[in-house]
Amino acid sequence: MLSLDLIQPGDESTLTGGYIYNRRLLEALAARGWRTTLHGLQTSFPLPTAVALQEAREVLAAIPLGSLVLVDGLALAGMPELIEREAQRLCLVALVHHPLALETGLEAETAAALEQAECRALAAVRGVIVTSHATAGALTARAVPAQRIGVVKPGTDAAPPAGGSGGELLELLCVATVTPRKGHAVLVEALGTLAHSAWRLTCVGSLQRCPATVVALRQQIRALRLDEQVRQLGEVDATTLSSCYAQADLFILASHHEGYGMALGEALAHALPVLSTRAGAIPETVPEQAGILVPPGDSRALADALARLLKEPELRRRLAIGAAAARAALPDWEQAGARFAAEIHRIITP
Repeated sequence: MLSLDLIQPGDESTLTGGYIYNRRLLEALAARGWRTTLHGLQTSFPLPTAVALQEAREVLAAIPLGSLVLVDGLALAGMPELIEREAQRLCLVALVHHPLALETGLEAETAAALEQAECRALAAVRGVIVTSHATAGALTARAVPAQRIGVVKPGTDAAPPAGGSGGELLELLCVATVTPRKGHAVLVEALGTLAHSAWRLTCVGSLQRCPATVVALRQQIRALRLDEQVRQLGEVDATTLSSCYAQADLFILASHHEGYGMALGEALAHALPVLSTRAGAIPETVPEQAGILVPPGDSRALADALARLLKEPELRRRLAIGAAAARAALPDWEQAGARFAAEIHRIITP
């Protein structure tokens, strides 16, 4: 029986793309007959406390010699020395959702330290699993040999096409944790120029990860007098999320960077037209016929594209047809598990 140990900081039930990917990947591998074990580390990673780092040492030391161990990128960059040492006795493979230095809002010194630590750790592991070709390219630019990288895109669950709102207001949906990288401030700035148009935005995603960003966003919404047009639901259960997708007319995400963008895949699965940015892997995830992509951080371009979508129902219809076609090409989680197994075999086989 094949076995895999996953090292991951934080709460495994967290409803963000990286944690969902890890959780669903383990389930897919278990369905293929793998024995999988999740080892949780403290949440202070990738900037661990001394206590968290000692706990990580103990966790890794308890794993038997020669075991295949997948180390999530949040943990990897926080313990490069430990990774170098344990790589001598374990088969370590990194799982990088996106390079940590690309997280929006980091101080320059912190970003530089994370990049240095991440590159050091990546040089020590046997190989790297990434979730997109864009992230693979970002790692080869950081001197990781291409042959040591395997691309395993997330699976996407089948979903019924969105029925739309059927009303006078265009229902916009944004599914993203409120952090600087997700670009909510850019989105709200764009919407502020269209305050008198017929739309309503529903935001789904955690309001707990970055409290300062949440406070600033709420102040921005009030300052632009968008309180009646922007709803923030926070995290919701699967039934409520499905209902949000079903009632939406357009999916919108203003991210500054995405290593894949699982919510974008969900939008395509619901045959929703997409308005997003050309950041990171988004052009890889959203084909041209399914959405309009603008430069990240450009609120004017985002507003212009949204104004066009508000005024042109035929354009929305064409993009919805494109999204429906694109969803047929999305892998499911069974396929993602098979791809992972194949890439791991290629990477670790001499």
